[in-house]
Amino acid sequence: MFNHDDETKRLVLVGVEQGSDQGAVVRYAARHAALHGSPLHLLHVATGSLPAGSAEERGERTSPVEQALSAVVAPMVELVEAEFPEVVVTAEAVVGKPAATLVERSAEASWVVVGHRGSGGFTRLPLGSVSWQVATHAHCPVVVVRPGAGPVTDNPVVVGVDVHDVAGEALDLAFAEAHLRGSKLRMVHGAFHMSQMPAGPGMVAPDFEALDKRARKALAEEAAKRLRRYPDVTVEVHVERVRPATVLAEASRRAGLLVVGSHGRKGLRRLMLGSVSGEALHTAECPVAVVPSAK
Repeated sequence: MFNHDDETKRLVLVGVEQGSDQGAVVRYAARHAALHGSPLHLLHVATGSLPAGSAEERGERTSPVEQALSAVVAPMVELVEAEFPEVVVTAEAVVGKPAATLVERSAEASWVVVGHRGSGGFTRLPLGSVSWQVATHAHCPVVVVRPGAGPVTDNPVVVGVDVHDVAGEALDLAFAEAHLRGSKLRMVHGAFHMSQMPAGPGMVAPDFEALDKRARKALAEEAAKRLRRYPDVTVEVHVERVRPATVLAEASRRAGLLVVGSHGRKGLRRLMLGSVSGEALHTAECPVAVVPSAK
């Protein structure tokens, strides 16, 4: 089970890249850290290699780490200190592979926050490879933030639920976030039945109303388990007969956070991202929290 009390004692790690959208990503991470009462750590991973011998000894140029600290990291530290004085912020720059470094560091964090793209970027452009790899392999929940993300606490928390393979960790986190934010929680299940396609001779369509009723009952049972711990959370259940990724994309338009599990029913943990979760990262219009499974 997701333990919110333990989570608040650990840091929020945010990957800082060079680009015009980084202020929005860092602001979101700072709001998130403030909400959780957690320290914030800014990490930039420079991909350039260091020359033989130190830059000072050679007297030729500053190292990639020094350049990054000055040009990329320092302005973001100043932003956090000016706009979020209640947040304890630390920062560093290292040389390495961005995705691998963030994944390794995620073992020491409670959350990782990354931008939708590696650098620069516009809202409708595809998900960056670094964000994808971190969301797939991180040891803790990862929030992927699009440029222009709004305040942390506005609008409902939405969680995608597969009633045939419930991601308990994602549901636990979604309830904890809704409780912390004072937001409604929308449990969403999309079920696209192939039998809805034109049937051939002798083929009989199933009882869709019965299937939907069964799904709503399963969602209500999962909610009841968690409402014992979070009785203040108002839960809405939505079951629609469309592709799961489609219903999540639609729900994200009115959400403050979309929560999904890290893998699908046939996904190998830490080796691949489930198709629904992966598509949600590409299409959602709000920040997406990808929660690793204990399975």
